[in-house]
Amino acid sequence: MLRTKVLPRCYLSPLVLRGLRGTARWKHSTPVEDAHVGAPFRIPLIDFSAFRTASSPSERRRVADDIVDGFKEVGFIYLTGHGIQPDVIENVYKKSAEFFELPQHIKDQVAWDDPRANRGYVKVGRERVTQSSDAEEIAALRKKAPDAKETMEIGRDWDPVWRNKWPEETDVPGFKDTMLQFFRTCHELHTVVMRSIALGLDLQEDFFEDKIDQQSHNLRLLSYPPIPVRLLSEEGQARAGAHSDYGTLTLLFQDSVGGLEVQNPRTQRFQPAPPIPGTVVVNTGDLLARWSNDTLRSTLHRVVAPSTSKISNTDIPEGMTPARQSIAFFCNPNFDAVIESLPACVSASKPNIYPPVTTEQYIVRRLAETYD
Repeated sequence: MLRTKVLPRCYLSPLVLRGLRGTARWKHSTPVEDAHVGAPFRIPLIDFSAFRTASSPSERRRVADDIVDGFKEVGFIYLTGHGIQPDVIENVYKKSAEFFELPQHIKDQVAWDDPRANRGYVKVGRERVTQSSDAEEIAALRKKAPDAKETMEIGRDWDPVWRNKWPEETDVPGFKDTMLQFFRTCHELHTVVMRSIALGLDLQEDFFEDKIDQQSHNLRLLSYPPIPVRLLSEEGQARAGAHSDYGTLTLLFQDSVGGLEVQNPRTQRFQPAPPIPGTVVVNTGDLLARWSNDTLRSTLHRVVAPSTSKISNTDIPEGMTPARQSIAFFCNPNFDAVIESLPACVSASKPNIYPPVTTEQYIVRRLAETYD
């Protein structure tokens, strides 16, 4: 039996949440914490296998509560027991590296060219992620401090209008098949995590099912080339500038280099989110935050130079950061889904913050703002 509900979970007070953080199920967290101003900042480490293989509704609800509490407090969690095998992830890394090692003129043949399509190769400096929506300000940021990364963007391959841009099979054998299989695998994980979120928000477990089933997602392969450390110490410069993500969730697979930082919503300080072997970093995106009337946080994050110890322990030239790889699966609602605050997350004390918007309207606008 599910526990008796007194109030919808969107109404849990900060005092109750502090009490939840003190219980045993919050004891697993990242080793890096921000204890400034009496506000502990921990990214929860959650064993998702307990939800995937639960033998009782109460067990599923316990994990769902952990996940929702993590997204309320931090906006980020680490998942173990997510069901994606290490060799699958390693093969995606391998094929991603093979693509980025291609000559520049071959990569340019599949260049990104349309924010609605959001497919293809993006060279270093073309994107400048930011929270700004001012075109002139973004252009100035891109000129002064462009993102020091290159990416490959992949969407659903059966879209009736927008087609993926694939390299020739002879250039990267197995690339297309590997990425399409991984796309499906990540969609399946996204679907199950969204079921847990629905439960944790006192919704029917399948509430989001028909709103995310069209797989309007974006698989992003990221390559961060070596860069002088001094450049990343300059004002405004980062491997990827501070930003929030756009959709429901992001599934992030990190290599061992590190550099991801997450902003503590209370102190505004950026704290490292170091790689933990075998985990997937999962964070809330803007549209899920809008759905929940900001009950769930869409937290700012960025990618900077890794720690000094990481740099000093690698075989790279002095003063250079090591190359970094990551894989981000940006989970989105269906493009025609209308995103408006859930009734349970709106009250007299917390009125509705956002007007309704479709997924397509929101994401296409954000992409058009951040790309050159």
